[in-house]
Amino acid sequence: MATQHPELTARLTAFIERQPMFFVATAARDGRVNVSPKGLDSFRVLSPTQVMFLNGTGSGNETAAHLLDTPRMTVMFCSYEREPLILRLYGTARAVHPGDPDWEERCSAFPPMRGARNIFVLDIDLVQTSCGYGVPLMEFGAQRELMDSWAAKKGEEGIHRYWAEKNLESIDGFPTGLPLP
Repeated sequence: MATQHPELTARLTAFIERQPMFFVATAARDGRVNVSPKGLDSFRVLSPTQVMFLNGTGSGNETAAHLLDTPRMTVMFCSYEREPLILRLYGTARAVHPGDPDWEERCSAFPPMRGARNIFVLDIDLVQTSCGYGVPLMEFGAQRELMDSWAAKKGEEGIHRYWAEKNLESIDGFPTGLPLP
């Protein structure tokens, strides 16, 4: 049975902090819906009604493009161990990019990430929990180090060339707002 809350509680915040993975969903008014898995030490609860996550360079930049069109976002956490639980955070989000006035301050809340390209800030308007009885039990092994290795090999200039080639438009042709240095 789903339970709705106006904001995160201390118990739900502690649940978030234990999760090694989360999912982000966005959609523009037209085009494809995007659901993206995220890991690493990249998520922070700022208050009961605001969270943010650091986003590394990837093969696309759908989340940023969608938010420029329609700023809706859903973030979902699932418990794969112990007590089953699904937690969804619904709200309005915005992207912060390198060079934006609050980039450095927000970025300082995370461990350094080579190739960091966005921070997404979500203002929560609804928190919903559900049972998670259908989610399998799984054991967490470790976070992958491949993204950091890939970014180190590319170097800063190579990452910026990659952004220019792959991250300035969504797969539906929408601009992402990612500035190039």
